[in-house]
Amino acid sequence: MPASSPPPLAEWLAAHAESHQRLTAIVEQLRPEEIAGPSYDTEWSIAQVLSHLGSGAQIFGLFLESGLAGSPAPGMVEFQPIWDTWNAKSPADQAADYLSTEQAFVERLAALSDDERQNWRLDMFGSEQDLSGFLRFRVGEHALHTWDVEVIGDPDATVAQSAADLMVDHVGQLASMTGKVPEQDLDVTIATVAPSRRFTIAAVDGTVEVRTEDGEEGPQATLELPAESFIRLVYGRLDPEHTPASVGQGDVVDVLRSTFPGF
Repeated sequence: MPASSPPPLAEWLAAHAESHQRLTAIVEQLRPEEIAGPSYDTEWSIAQVLSHLGSGAQIFGLFLESGLAGSPAPGMVEFQPIWDTWNAKSPADQAADYLSTEQAFVERLAALSDDERQNWRLDMFGSEQDLSGFLRFRVGEHALHTWDVEVIGDPDATVAQSAADLMVDHVGQLASMTGKVPEQDLDVTIATVAPSRRFTIAAVDGTVEVRTEDGEEGPQATLELPAESFIRLVYGRLDPEHTPASVGQGDVVDVLRSTFPGF
């Protein structure tokens, strides 16, 4: 069933800090050639994933300060020099500088007063966000890219449970925006576990419609899978080699993969 109320800010803060700690532990065990080697994302090395996250931590730091100061959100004028600087780093520096930059961002968030946390607001990504909404963007990005790194050394890796618990109630909206109508018919009911949720996914008038179902009533689920696997599906990361054995393969899963090819 859907969550009865939004998760408190403390859960988003904890999930972000935990995701950084998890990725730090992974990166610190990697050899230089592994850091320079491929990530799950075929277009990026592990170092480039870390560069993306490091520049993202720096940019999210700018967003954070803008919300505290009541000033407009930063934009491309501020972003481009940051990206250029990170892209010019060596793989070793991309990894090392990610660790220090994200850690500084985690510590800055932890240092906010109760009033700053409650009063923070910023117009970003098309709508006004409070601090929980702000962190939702970062936790989702960070948790999935952590998986992109971890799965290279551990094919059975999963998205961190603390992140999956929070992300599952927002991934339907993302799926509706990013889904591509497949050539086959699409009308699927999905039941997730850990946590338990129900979704229907259908092609309607040339768009992909994803609805969160209220309660246990309704059609029998076409597909049951862990919530973290549903999240990876929507993000284009549920390929045959990284699909839980309990889910299996089959036509329904293939149609869903073509609906969510990743971005």
